Amino acid sequence: MGHTLDAELELAKAAELDVGVAYDAHGEHVWRSLHRLGVSAPDLPDLTQEVFLVVHRRRAEYDRTQSMRGWLWGVCVGLVRNYRKRSFRHTERLIEPPERGVGGDAEAELDARRRSTRGLRALRELDPERRAVFVMFEVEGMSGRAIADALDVPIGTVHSRLYAARAELARALGEDET
Repeated sequence: MGHTLDAELELAKAAELDVGVAYDAHGEHVWRSLHRLGVSAPDLPDLTQEVFLVVHRRRAEYDRTQSMRGWLWGVCVGLVRNYRKRSFRHTERLIEPPERGVGGDAEAELDARRRSTRGLRALRELDPERRAVFVMFEVEGMSGRAIADALDVPIGTVHSRLYAARAELARALGEDET
């Protein structure tokens, strides 16, 4: 009888999280997060779907006292870690070349695109855990505590990964400027 009650409680808890509602509320955020974590454009739809399949499977684990966005970030980071290990992944160009005849200062636009490409390349080459913390903190504006909770790591680990990511990016960008 105890096992039946436990199973019923788990089912009731799982039923509380409506994955469709979560997708409607956070689908765009997940898409952007995956992109910022280095998922190539052609793979974004599949990985976004995979995030919400994981949410469905793990919906009983979701703690409603925690941020849904933070929990989704943790799912995204785990999936991106596996995504990077897949051997079939291909490398894409980071940006399209500038169009000819576009108004404005072509030299300034080309320089801006080069800087952007250099920055994206440096970010893409970061260790996935460091990149996740950097993007969560610098781009998403999440607090260190929220990142620690989302990734299930100590706050000190968040700080050390952020420091290391910033140092790696500074080195990569400094080396590229020669």
